[in-house]
Order: sequence, then C-alpha cells, then structure tokens
Amino acid sequence: MNLRQIVEKYLALAGGFGYLAPLADFGLGRGETERVFGAFDEDYHISRYLHFSQVSGEAFGINGFDQTHVTIDAEIESIL
Repeated sequence: MNLRQIVEKYLALAGGFGYLAPLADFGLGRGETERVFGAFDEDYHISRYLHFSQVSGEAFGINGFDQTHVTIDAEIESIL
C-alpha cells in the first residue's frame, strides 16, 4: 500500500483524522504491516503526522516497539 491508500483506509477505519485506528484492521499481513508502517515511521516527512500507540489488541513491531494503533494528523494531506 502506498501512503495515499494508507490514509484512505485510515479515514475509513477511524472515521476522521485524529482518532485511533487498529493496525490489524488495515487488512495487511503481519510482515507487510510492520514493513509499510515501519518505512513510514522512518521517513521524517511522513512520520511527523503518524502517532503510534499500544492500547489493546494485536501488536505489531514498528521499528522495535510493539504498537497496536495509529493516529494520523490531518496535515498529512499536504504531502499526498
């Protein structure tokens, strides 16, 4: 999935920017979830709009940290 697809899926899951969305609900396998979100987390221009958290549910290893959810800021639209 590219960034635009991730943002569109996020909005469908969370109902709007600034709300939690479970990483498990993006419909990707474990490896792809960790790879895609890990790559976005490493890119400064993207990562400043992504906020990972560990709440409850299935956890994914995002750059060495277990994370269950993501929140995306509306400002990400400026780079789409």
